[in-house]
Amino acid sequence: MGSDGQLSVPNHTIIPFIIGDGIGPDIWRAAVRVFDAAVNKGYGGQRSITWKEVLAGEKAFNETGSWLPKETLDVFRTYLVGIKGPLTTPIGEGIRSLNVALRKELDLYVCLRPTKWYEGVPSPIKNPQNVNMVVFRENTEDIYAGIEFAAGTDEAQKLQRFLKQEAHVVYNFTDTTGIGIKLVSEEGSKRLMRSAIEYAIAHGLPSVTVVHKGNIMKYTEGAFKKWSFEVAETEYGDVTYTWGQWERVRAEKGQEAANAAQKEAEEQGRIIVKDMIADNFLQQILLAPKDFSVIATLNLNGDYISDALAAMVGGIGIAPGANINYKTGHAIFEATHGTAPRFANTNTMNPSSVILSGVMMLEYMGWQEAADIIVKALSQTIKNKTVTVDFYNLMDDALLMKTSEFADKIIEKF
Repeated sequence: MGSDGQLSVPNHTIIPFIIGDGIGPDIWRAAVRVFDAAVNKGYGGQRSITWKEVLAGEKAFNETGSWLPKETLDVFRTYLVGIKGPLTTPIGEGIRSLNVALRKELDLYVCLRPTKWYEGVPSPIKNPQNVNMVVFRENTEDIYAGIEFAAGTDEAQKLQRFLKQEAHVVYNFTDTTGIGIKLVSEEGSKRLMRSAIEYAIAHGLPSVTVVHKGNIMKYTEGAFKKWSFEVAETEYGDVTYTWGQWERVRAEKGQEAANAAQKEAEEQGRIIVKDMIADNFLQQILLAPKDFSVIATLNLNGDYISDALAAMVGGIGIAPGANINYKTGHAIFEATHGTAPRFANTNTMNPSSVILSGVMMLEYMGWQEAADIIVKALSQTIKNKTVTVDFYNLMDDALLMKTSEFADKIIEKF
């Protein structure tokens, strides 16, 4: 990562990968062939990737006795960019979530989840082509910070006493009350919003929508909205126009003047920064998906939203994801679905999530030509109805492909 904030990638680069648990090996073996073929096609041997396997999950535990070996974290720190399959979360004691542990250790504060529809993909909505959004989900705070105390423990009882006696909280605590703490900081909120606005600028997108429940959680989600708008107005005021500005114009000059000011801002190509309550947003993405492009939201909301959007364009099996620190350059791209252990080693599952996550990785590296080759071929493969079982069961006159065969069909179309 250069001092100018730009990632410098050698033409012949090393990328660590975690093969994943359950269906992980099947989908990785298919995906890596697609990546290598696309890089070779796009650059004629002038660029290449050497894949370096590192361990996490069941394979790591079986071979080393650790679910997440220190060596794996060290490798990701050194090489900056990596990719992973789905991982099992150990049941019982130990790491709460391997995915969360990786994000925390590397401070991957953005969970980036783009969602768009590919022609031919079965969808439960009438016009899936109208869905084209990128979710920036804060990745290190909120309820997912993991600060929880089980009902009946000493810690829970001590915290209950403090809340009642010192903070004067009015609540009927009992021995059966578990407690979780929601954390939202100014620093965490602002760096997420900066990343969302920078993405909108880089990709020429028209809006950033801050999604929150600030009407109820005023000092966490409400503060997130406030800090996000501060970033938009004070740091990016030359390229944004916020609903806060609209409201101030309306208060001074009336609604007609406010609407005219926003229309002028849109004509100038300024990014409209707006906000929406989370429950209403989940309605509006069904009713008016064209109204949204970049979404900035907190951890829990982002989890719900990204999965709901994925369902609208064909399901989580085709949804890519990334966890990124735009300051240090560290990024781990990942399949967003689970391990599906009962389908392990069956060579039947859809590898599109990890393939499209690899597309995101290539774009992040600046290898856009290879990324475009994959997207075009993947789109055509699905359009031709040569698909894996998840789409096959939802399509008429489709041809059933194994995981490896689906990869073959993509590569053929290069």
